[in-house]
Amino acid sequence: MGDIEPEIETEISASQKMLSAVSGSLLTSLLVTPLDVVRVRLQSQPAISNASPARPPSVSSHIPQPFTNLPPNLGVTACCKEVFWVNNNAQYCLATPTTSSPTINGLSHTTTTSPADCAIDETRRKNFTSTYDGLRKIARNEGLPSLWRGLSPTLVMAIPANVIYFTGYDSLRTSSHSPIKNYVSDSYAPLLAGSIARIAAATVISPVEMFRTRMQATSGTGVFRATLSGLQDMVAAQGYTSLWRGLTLTMWRDVPFSGIYWWGYEATRNTLTDMRDRQRGRALDPQRSSTRLRSQSRSKENHTITLVDSFTAGALSGAVAAVVTTPFDVGKTRQQVLKHADDTAASAGKGSAMTTRPEDRSMPRFLYHIFRTEGLPGLFRGWAARCLKVAPACAIMISSYEIGKKMARNVNERRDGRAET
Repeated sequence: MGDIEPEIETEISASQKMLSAVSGSLLTSLLVTPLDVVRVRLQSQPAISNASPARPPSVSSHIPQPFTNLPPNLGVTACCKEVFWVNNNAQYCLATPTTSSPTINGLSHTTTTSPADCAIDETRRKNFTSTYDGLRKIARNEGLPSLWRGLSPTLVMAIPANVIYFTGYDSLRTSSHSPIKNYVSDSYAPLLAGSIARIAAATVISPVEMFRTRMQATSGTGVFRATLSGLQDMVAAQGYTSLWRGLTLTMWRDVPFSGIYWWGYEATRNTLTDMRDRQRGRALDPQRSSTRLRSQSRSKENHTITLVDSFTAGALSGAVAAVVTTPFDVGKTRQQVLKHADDTAASAGKGSAMTTRPEDRSMPRFLYHIFRTEGLPGLFRGWAARCLKVAPACAIMISSYEIGKKMARNVNERRDGRAET
């Protein structure tokens, strides 16, 4: 009786598992992309001083003012008359006053905004203090559809990645030819199988993820063309291997995340299954495989129980894994989000200043640099947005996948005349 479930499990075809993974990917991407956009913006924006932006003590409204060493994606360049490079190294902005003529009570009033005021307003508009603040500002300043920016590359990335990831994990866990199934204990098998499956998936989709990350980090119009042009310039200057820039950091983030996630997911589901079996008067036999007994018990559960258990286990384990690996996510995002101006300067100047950027350091040194300059909050910047995205994403994805497999198993049982009455 304990050997029945493994046989049924192997009769779920690879195409059926892929279909289950695809359906989960579509649903997950639609629901969590806005949170992913905010997460990328929070992590890629420069650190803001606790002090309020200071205005110059005396600012003439008619004298052009310079802003040097402009931080990336602050939006200050919107206040500039000209933006150019000095020695291919430092960005230099020549700002002039801007005038507007609003009509109040039928009368036209001309107002002049100084460059300093413009820069401060743009900085406040472009920077987010929380997940909610990011959602609100993006929707208000860029339009509601901007929250789903990068959805197309997300789908292009998520579907093949999840197919490789979930079917690979299942094969490593259940295939009779898998060394993990044959030689690794049930306690540590999810940890190892999840890590290996993630390595394969991350390597395949790394270029698409870079495109999506840069696209989500960019504001304004013409984002797709600008991002594509920036990647083309980067490839021309640094070669095709630059498309895998940040893969090491991605591995540092995704491999431990996957190991922690699957280990936590299996442990939580096992706990829920054991609790339900004890309530029914059934207990695990120490002489028999606990994995097979639990799998057999789950095969008899209805769709509602399968959905609730997998959703709960996925959300809890996903949240824990997301918090633990947030520093690696911050490092990966900052390394991949490179502005088009930075790539152009690197290809033109190729000076030592461009080769000593913190983002070019090894992963431990780069994370140490963030910790030294921004403290612990810098390493965990965007953790709330990441958890709000990852926890429901994991829950939706794994529950969709488990329900899809259960439906496929039922179809196979009816087809083979083995459906239970």
